[in-house]
Amino acid sequence: MRRIAQVRQRHGIDRVIAHLQACLRAGDPLPDLEALAAIAHQSPFHFHRLYRALTGETPGRTVARLRLLQALQLLGQADSRVTEVALNVGYESPQALARACRQALDTTPSSLRENAGLRSHWQQRLALPAGDHADGTVPLQVTVTTLDPFDVVALRTQGAFDDLDQAFGEIFTWAAEQGWVEQLQQLIGIARTDHRDAPAQECVFDCAMGFGCTPQALPTPLRALTLGGGSYAVLRHVGSYAGLEAATDALLRDWLPDSGHTLRDAELYYHYLDDPEQVPDAILRADICVPVG
Repeated sequence: MRRIAQVRQRHGIDRVIAHLQACLRAGDPLPDLEALAAIAHQSPFHFHRLYRALTGETPGRTVARLRLLQALQLLGQADSRVTEVALNVGYESPQALARACRQALDTTPSSLRENAGLRSHWQQRLALPAGDHADGTVPLQVTVTTLDPFDVVALRTQGAFDDLDQAFGEIFTWAAEQGWVEQLQQLIGIARTDHRDAPAQECVFDCAMGFGCTPQALPTPLRALTLGGGSYAVLRHVGSYAGLEAATDALLRDWLPDSGHTLRDAELYYHYLDDPEQVPDAILRADICVPVG
């Protein structure tokens, strides 16, 4: 874990965490993602994804973790009162603190106040980002290559990750009407939110298909996107497509820091190579294409 801490420090992530902690202690407003990216001296284009990869949590979950850690520290003080602790660290009520303790620690504020050993255990756990508690890493085979630009027909969808096939089906139906189905060359996905962190109804994803030609006058809500063009780090993922986000985290966390490359402000996308309706989950293939310079 020493290497991960060094990588976080190198990328300015520790500065962000320290700033969030200072805001909580002072009761100041929390900065938005663009401001956090500036604190880290990172481009806002990939900041959220890089932060997630290097910490194992979103900035919002970091705030929740640090707020709970602050509550535990106050609960350890003599004559501490649960209501005062809750309000002092920014919970709306003692019930809100109780819910946070129950969901994250499977215990109650009163138990934490009375049991120094239990409190110390959770203070040690909460002092570090969630990613520091992961077990080991898997060697990655990443290829850096130059990809030519290509055009795709995209459809933005919002909803459960498992329902993306409906959006791909709509693009396919349109392509069939145009007589383009036989020209299908790429099946592409661009995650606008991380389905691991957002409720299903809030997940936003761009489904796209490439046909080897530039689409003209697309009907709403279809739109044209140009992807590729430049240097990309490509990692072949084998397994359920639901694991693509975790594999991307591994690339950003375990390969990128020592690769000599940096992230470019361009789309990170997934190139699906198999049809989940025809190929078992365990052997599905997709290329994770990360723009690098």
